[in-house]
Amino acid sequence: MSSRRRIRQLVGVLAVTVAVTSCTSGTDGGPSPASSGSAASPSGTEETSVVADGLDAPWSIAFHGDVPLVSERDSARILELGPDGNGRVAGEIDGVLSAEEGGLLGLAVREKHLYAYFTGTGENRIERYPINGRAGSLSLGEGEEILGQIPTASYHNGGRIAFGPDGMLYATVGDAGDDDSAQDLGALSGKILRMTPDGEAPDDNPFPGSLVYSYGHRNPQGIAWADDGTMYASEFGQDTWDELNVIEPGGNYGWPRTEGIAERDEFVDPVQQWTPAEASPSGIAIAGDALYIANLRGQRLREVPLSDPGTATERLVGRHGRLRDVVLSPDGSLWVLTNNTDGRGEPGPDDDRILGLRLDD
Repeated sequence: MSSRRRIRQLVGVLAVTVAVTSCTSGTDGGPSPASSGSAASPSGTEETSVVADGLDAPWSIAFHGDVPLVSERDSARILELGPDGNGRVAGEIDGVLSAEEGGLLGLAVREKHLYAYFTGTGENRIERYPINGRAGSLSLGEGEEILGQIPTASYHNGGRIAFGPDGMLYATVGDAGDDDSAQDLGALSGKILRMTPDGEAPDDNPFPGSLVYSYGHRNPQGIAWADDGTMYASEFGQDTWDELNVIEPGGNYGWPRTEGIAERDEFVDPVQQWTPAEASPSGIAIAGDALYIANLRGQRLREVPLSDPGTATERLVGRHGRLRDVVLSPDGSLWVLTNNTDGRGEPGPDDDRILGLRLDD
């Protein structure tokens, strides 16, 4: 592992630009009317620190206790980061097929097990691995399939997994290029799935015997829960609108019949929408009374007040390139994962990085 992966001292004060910065990389794009209300960050300053650098196409961060674990999409490696930011390989996921948007994607941790969502030959799948050893020398045991035969394609694989406050495992699944499958309750694609930690359909799922929790999604990539149990998800649109949704059990979110706010009774409308050039929302996290969204093409971190989810403040606009994930770290700061080495960004000499952002900044 590169010696460049290390904690660094505060890297200085970053002025926040008010300009909207677009990135032409990616498959989603196209002009459209003005988005929901977003405001530039106040004209003060924001301070970030570099937690780790030299990462190779990282995709997700999960914590085993206080120990951060990072997935690298193309190398299929799980990295354990030490207190000094140095990384070591805790394991490599067998059977990962990295191509375009596929590869090793989302991570989740529960009861000394690591769950991983990844692309294999002809499918996406979720597997579970025992986490062995102590901090500084963690390793992964033999993998166990939790769910296989999730539709896959070069694009729209979804890939985020997380345990909800109910102890169930949730997974975002893209439409895998088959638009109509998002409306087919017999297909796993274009859905948010809910399952037991062993991959079974819970008895209280909205469709009996089915893993489907919500449907009509194009490519959802972020999920998080507020203290009151409200579930939020970010979603890539096609040419017109990217979305922030409140997820209701059994809800139909409209794709491919609608994109963005449709005001049709049969579909659940997003609480906020943006043009893809200023968004492409990926990982999300909730901290305190706000939701934070990492944006790829939009190259910014959005802060959405839970009390007014149709508005947002923009942070780090255009300062660090593509942002893939954001998580709340054990010390109470936000960790923001850049994604400039995945073939679509313009990597700097230290990319990719994990940036620390204090919430009182």
